[in-house]
Amino acid sequence: MPADPAGMAASAPGPVPGGPPADDWAAGGDAGSTRAQQHPGAAGGVDPHGGVYGDGFGEAPGTGDTGGADTADDVQHTAYLPVVDPGVRPPADPGAVPPMPPQPARPPVSAGTLVTDRPEQSGGESGQPAQPKKSRAGRNLPAAIGVGVGLGAAIVVSLLTVPVIFVGIVILAVLIGLWELSGALKRGHGGAGAANVPLVPLGVGSIAMLIAAYARGPEGLGIATALTALAVMIWRMTEGPEDYLRDTAAGVFSVFYLPFLASFAVLMLADDDGAKRVLVFFLAVVCSDTGAYAAGVLFGKHKMAPTISPGKTWEGFAGAVAACAVAGALSLTLMLDGQWWQGALLGAAVAATAALGDLVESMIKRDLGVKDMGDLLPGHGGVMDRLDSLLASAPAVWLLLEIFL
Repeated sequence: MPADPAGMAASAPGPVPGGPPADDWAAGGDAGSTRAQQHPGAAGGVDPHGGVYGDGFGEAPGTGDTGGADTADDVQHTAYLPVVDPGVRPPADPGAVPPMPPQPARPPVSAGTLVTDRPEQSGGESGQPAQPKKSRAGRNLPAAIGVGVGLGAAIVVSLLTVPVIFVGIVILAVLIGLWELSGALKRGHGGAGAANVPLVPLGVGSIAMLIAAYARGPEGLGIATALTALAVMIWRMTEGPEDYLRDTAAGVFSVFYLPFLASFAVLMLADDDGAKRVLVFFLAVVCSDTGAYAAGVLFGKHKMAPTISPGKTWEGFAGAVAACAVAGALSLTLMLDGQWWQGALLGAAVAATAALGDLVESMIKRDLGVKDMGDLLPGHGGVMDRLDSLLASAPAVWLLLEIFL
C-alpha cells in the first residue's frame, strides 16, 4: 500500500452535511486510506447507513478496470469523497434564488379603464377607479352640466322669489373670483409671481361697489369704484416701494375687471322689471356657451385664435351667434315686450362679447402660465372660468336694454 501522500491527512475535510457522521470517518481509517481500507472486504458493498455504493465512479461492487485493486491514483481520488446517504436531501444553497410563485390572472378590463403595470393605477377592485372620461372639448361633461344646472337654478330661484338675494350671489361670486385671480397672480410665471394684489381693500371695495350699484345706480357705482381704486393704492403703500407700481396696477385692473363689470348685472336688477332683464341676460349668455360648444364639437375645424385659445373655432362662434339670436329674439319679445330684431341684435352682441371675454381670460392665463384660475367647480375649473363671458357681456346687455326699452 502506498504511503499517505504528504500533507493529505492534514488537509482532509471534516464531515459533510448529508454524509456519514464523524465517527464513521474515524472508523474507516485516516484521511489518506483507500476505499478498501475504509470498507474492508470489497471495493463496493453496503453502506452502514443503508445505501448501496460502488467504487465511486459508477461500477458495480467488486468491478472496475483494475479488478478491484487499489492504485495510487485511486487513493488520491477517493480520499476526499465522502459517502453520502442517498436518503438524506442535501441542504438548499443559501445563495439560490427561489422560484417565482405563479401569478394570478388579471381580471378583464372594461372599456375606458386606464391600464398600467401598477395595479393601484388601473381601474378594478385592487386599484383606484379610472379617471372620468372627458369630452372632445376637454371637460368632464356630466360634472359640467350638473354644476351649470345647479348654479342656474340658484340664480333663477333668487330672481323669482327675493331678487335682492341675487345681489348676495353676485357678491359671493366676485369675492371668490378675486381670491382666485389673486392666487393665479401669485403663482404665475412658473411660481415667480406676477403681482401681489391687496385683497382687503379689494374685497371691501367690491362689496361697496355692488351695493352702491343696486341702491344708487350708475352714479353710486362710479363713486364706489373710484374710492376702491384709491384704497388699493393707499393700502399697498404700507408694504414699501418695491414693486409698488406692478402691484397697484394689478389691483386697479382687478377692480375694473371683476366688481365693476359685475355691477352692470346688479344695475339691470335695479330697474322695475329688473328680474326679467337679468333672466334675459343669463339666458343669452348660456345659449352662447351652449351653441359655441355644440357647434365647435360637431363642426369645428377653423381655429379662431390658436395662440390664445386653441379650442375656439369660427364654426363654434357661428353656432353661438345663431343660438343667441334665437334666444334673444324669443326672450325679449315674450318677457320684455321688445321687438324680435332687437332681441336678435342683443343676442349677436352677447355672442361677440362673450367670446371676447373668454379670450381675455385665456390671454391672462397664457401670460401667467396657468391652465385654470381655480378648481372649485368640477367640469368648469374655477369661478373665474365661468364669470369670463358674463363679465364682458353684462355692460353690453345693460346698455342695449337701456336703449331698446
